[in-house]
Amino acid sequence: MSILLEKIKTLPPNPGCYLFKNTKDTIIYVGKAKNLKKRVQSYFTKRNNLKTAMLIEETQDFFYIITNNEQEALILEANLIKTHTPKYNFKLLDDKTYPYIEITKEKHPQLKISRFKQIPPGKIIFGPYPNLKSTKETLKLLHLLYPLRRCQLASKKPCLHFHINQCLGACAGKTINYKPNIDAITKFLKGNIKDILKKLHHLMQKASEKMFYEKAQEYRDIIDSIKQTTKKQLISNQKLKNCDIFAYAFNQDQIAIQILKIRQGNIVDSYRSVFSYVGFVCENILTYLNCYYQKNIKPDIIITGKNQDENILQQTITNQTLLEQILQTKVNIYHKGDKKKLFLLALKNAQNDLSHNNLIYQSKDQKIQEALNKLAIIFNKDIKRIDVFDNSQLFGKAFVAARIVFNHFEFDKKLYRTFHIKGELPNEYQAFEETLTRCYNKGKEAENDATDLILVDGSLVQLRQSQKTLKKLGYEIPLGALQKNNKHQLTHLVTFQEKLMLEQDPNLFHFLKSLSEEVHRFAVSFHRKTKKKLDYKTTLSNIKGVGVVRKKAILNHFESLEAIKKATLQDFQKIGINQKLFLLIKKSL
Repeated sequence: MSILLEKIKTLPPNPGCYLFKNTKDTIIYVGKAKNLKKRVQSYFTKRNNLKTAMLIEETQDFFYIITNNEQEALILEANLIKTHTPKYNFKLLDDKTYPYIEITKEKHPQLKISRFKQIPPGKIIFGPYPNLKSTKETLKLLHLLYPLRRCQLASKKPCLHFHINQCLGACAGKTINYKPNIDAITKFLKGNIKDILKKLHHLMQKASEKMFYEKAQEYRDIIDSIKQTTKKQLISNQKLKNCDIFAYAFNQDQIAIQILKIRQGNIVDSYRSVFSYVGFVCENILTYLNCYYQKNIKPDIIITGKNQDENILQQTITNQTLLEQILQTKVNIYHKGDKKKLFLLALKNAQNDLSHNNLIYQSKDQKIQEALNKLAIIFNKDIKRIDVFDNSQLFGKAFVAARIVFNHFEFDKKLYRTFHIKGELPNEYQAFEETLTRCYNKGKEAENDATDLILVDGSLVQLRQSQKTLKKLGYEIPLGALQKNNKHQLTHLVTFQEKLMLEQDPNLFHFLKSLSEEVHRFAVSFHRKTKKKLDYKTTLSNIKGVGVVRKKAILNHFESLEAIKKATLQDFQKIGINQKLFLLIKKSL
């Protein structure tokens, strides 16, 4: 939880959407915010109802997408919920869609509010609009200013709207040229509202001067509705059907990639990544994009633009021909219009991801340094490299051990090691002795001389056993034990001098907890693979007719029981297994 609270501190105050994820990296909730920082912070600082408390309990991480305004956030939220179907948004997982204003394509066109699950081609529509009330008010004004047909034509009689000058008379059999009104409505809904607003402000002023305050308020409400309805938003754009908007940002250490996915005219998802790089920025970005689109479905078109770093990357990232050759899809680089604005939105998110990531890592490195400083005081030695050990077994079966290495602020996976513990029924003490002996025996000095501290899973008993083993090997490395309670939760750091309660030092606790969780993950993962292989061998041994030679041939040819189940007779014949034994093996599985 404290890690999330630290991450929240780096959130921007912009409008946008936030997405909560669980331990499986699944999105479990999508929300919108006028101020991302305040909104997300409120979940973790205020008293919540039961449902919200359950959400926060399950939340392990979050990310966010910045929008230009609150209206865009509303529309993006609906798109993201439909894409990810988060379980805590279940009340919103109906077929609700935001309204559009439609001009029908008829001989006598109508102006009306429409909703679409999927927009049919050829429609003349404007929107979507998150505020239905404002949309209705705007429609009412358009009917008044630029009337189209508002009635059914079947009656052949002038309708009520015709008598009050809100219908042009299709119902009365008149021949009508709708084009001027359609052009005016289109101009208005595209945001050209200056003249109308000027007129309405004038009417509001006159009504106020005559003390017709209710009428003045009515004009004020109409003005607000117009502004709300015609506010420009980029999240839904029917001109863009199936495209990705790509942008990047970088500094001397890291590159941030942002890809906004537009499907059927709506931003439905975003992909982001921040990674360290070596060499030229442009080469790293091109390689990254190439790998990304090898694993993901390419859109019809990739849209990007030129940012402040154009002078550095002009010959590569903004080279349309080169990008199309590498990515094998159409690429457009825009300098103006909505596509440029969408690129700038993606760029804004990439830049924010970069700065956000820097703040997190600066804070993280600072906290790790504080924890290392505390360990240096405890063990009276500067600590840079820490070796951590753990065992894993199930009732003595598939007994394995693992070592991970934390070195210079990161896990050094090149130095990770796994061990099969020998013997019929080994215990934890034997396991630690064997693991340390095999890990630090002669010939491995170069790999282990830099070790500043060894941590083992257990208590003072395991410490003494480990010290005894290391002395035999000629090592004098400081030792500590990570002690857990009966719920397998880390509680203490045990040394030969003291037993430290870790909850009194949150920084040290979170650092040691991360080491404990990583070595546990690594050991359990290796144990599962080992047990699976052991079960595989046992199953084969129990099949009558499969001797040592054939068993070895099967193990070498097929990786798992699943592979055997899928195999054909021809596959078995390649390793000398006849049809009779093939059928016997299949029947036994």
